[in-house]
Amino acid sequence: MKFQSIRLVMAVLIGLATGIAQAQELNCQVTVNFNQAQSTQVTDRQIFPQLQGFITDFMNNRRWTTDAFNPEERINCKLIIDILKVPAQNYYEGRAQVIVTRPVYGSNYETVTLRYIDNSFNFPYRLNDAMYFNENAYSSELTSLLAFHALIMLGVDYDSFGKQGGKLFFQRAYNVMTQASQSVGGGAWGAQGDTRNRYWLIENLQSQQFIPYHEAIYTYHRQALDNFTANPVGSRLQVLEVLSIIRQVSQQRPNSIVINTFFDAKGEELFNIMNEGSRDERQKAFTLLSTLDPAKTEVYRKLLR
Repeated sequence: MKFQSIRLVMAVLIGLATGIAQAQELNCQVTVNFNQAQSTQVTDRQIFPQLQGFITDFMNNRRWTTDAFNPEERINCKLIIDILKVPAQNYYEGRAQVIVTRPVYGSNYETVTLRYIDNSFNFPYRLNDAMYFNENAYSSELTSLLAFHALIMLGVDYDSFGKQGGKLFFQRAYNVMTQASQSVGGGAWGAQGDTRNRYWLIENLQSQQFIPYHEAIYTYHRQALDNFTANPVGSRLQVLEVLSIIRQVSQQRPNSIVINTFFDAKGEELFNIMNEGSRDERQKAFTLLSTLDPAKTEVYRKLLR
């Protein structure tokens, strides 16, 4: 069962006891934008809504785990796909923004656990194509892309509820990446080129060097955020400890994609949490944040007011 608050665990137990049907894991809002595409190669525009419908069905109606989920427990996420080019008939090039959120215990607030942009979301697709997926073998580029991101979504969510809770999902995503790389030959599935690509995302998440990072993610969400309403002072101390751990990981793996995506998701949230701290806490937070996320230094400087 997914690591969750007592309230959500009880919801699962009640659902099982009363025979309520369990839901799939993802509640993914899918958007496919074609507005920027050079679409002279598109002969039938019915393909656009069909593609969005297929992706929505693939993400939301497939069972990715054996865990029991009630509808209210499904993982809220977004997959926003921008088709930028149609270089050949039935072939699409674009980017995908992946956003995952989870509720914070004792509040109405949802925190972003992942904000990642895949700049090489490229795939063939024909109108009325029957799309098959086998996790143990490469079937198609589109289903591999979707499965990879679905497993990453699950992994980051489970990481936030249990120590290294996402490990098995990251292993499965790594296998999807390996099969795709062997079948289509590198690209964003390979180590060459963009250091923010899919290969480096899953390499970071699988690396032994990032074990302290995964444990820090658990601490941040379960011990800091989920307890913030009841104990804001203690939660801020936990956040400072988390940032210190992430700095240690960053020193071993500078400019890593996983740490960059953490601050893409958490920068504003971290500022808001630490902005109510003591002068000493705000000074420590500024030092850590400006070192780890230098692009937002001027925002973080407001902590020194």
